Amino acid sequence: MEGVEKRQTVLVVDDTLENIDVLKGILREYYKVIFATSGEMALKVVSKTPPDIVLLDIMMPGMDGFEVCRRLKEDPRTKNIPVIFVTAKDQDVDEARGFELGAVDYITKPVSAMIVRARVKTHLALSNQTIELERLVREKTRELNETRLEIIKKLGLAAEYKDNETGRHVIRMSKYCYYIAKEYGLSEKDAELLLQVAPMHDIGKIGISDDILQKPGRLDEGEREIINTHPTLGFNIMKGSRSDLLQMAATVAAEHHEKWNGEGYPNKLRGEEINIFARIAAISDVFDALVSRRPYKEAWDVEKTVDYIMSESGRQFDPDVVDAFVKALDKIVEVKNEFED
Repeated sequence: MEGVEKRQTVLVVDDTLENIDVLKGILREYYKVIFATSGEMALKVVSKTPPDIVLLDIMMPGMDGFEVCRRLKEDPRTKNIPVIFVTAKDQDVDEARGFELGAVDYITKPVSAMIVRARVKTHLALSNQTIELERLVREKTRELNETRLEIIKKLGLAAEYKDNETGRHVIRMSKYCYYIAKEYGLSEKDAELLLQVAPMHDIGKIGISDDILQKPGRLDEGEREIINTHPTLGFNIMKGSRSDLLQMAATVAAEHHEKWNGEGYPNKLRGEEINIFARIAAISDVFDALVSRRPYKEAWDVEKTVDYIMSESGRQFDPDVVDAFVKALDKIVEVKNEFED
């Protein structure tokens, strides 16, 4: 039989040592066999040495097999371990209940060596196939996510190149967003999501004339009105997607120029009407713009930029996000230095 090179582990649970000895004798040539003489002991064994499959007696004093199975299946760490119930022919057992709890099979006592080996081999093979399929699905999902994120980053870079940037702005700005989000108290999942969507904040600039975007001097009033349409253009590019990531990217694109006091654009949103992702992106974008050289301005130093951002707390920026920005400043400066143009 297979399994000689790397022996899989079978846990036998029975309150009668004679029954354990019988199953050990049938299986030990092919598998590593461990045992427990009670339901409580079985759960302790599984927590320390997770087996590949469990042969579980039903009728035991104290915690019966049904309860052991239920607890194994409700624990994410053990829910995928196959459980085969072992029961005497003369016992009145509700087999449907066992299957509902997640058992994969029943074997009746007195056991047949051939049947025990065949059932164990079959369910281990099925379990291995399931594990491999899940691994493949995770791998393909990871590849799809990486491809999607790469596309998003490239589109974000395209908008920056059009704006006469090197493209490193979106890298810096998205990393600033991550560190501010963490200091603000967002979960790792949300901070990662913001890191992923932030590069798309200026995608609407794709729809703005190069003559305006790359003008070496300051914009006149008419040109400023045109460039101020880029949040709406960005939102329109990404709206309507079924992807949570693109939905949030659309929101950040639409709202990253709104101001805490309601004097931003394009929709004059105020305070918490502005999505928290956009409020964080706003500070990140302004910080990087100020500390970077532009055709129409020299770069500010960090101290002057921080003073300005703090002075705008409660006006342009959410005060709590400003506090998070200050707490994350050391990491932000590290990013700035690492990814300088």
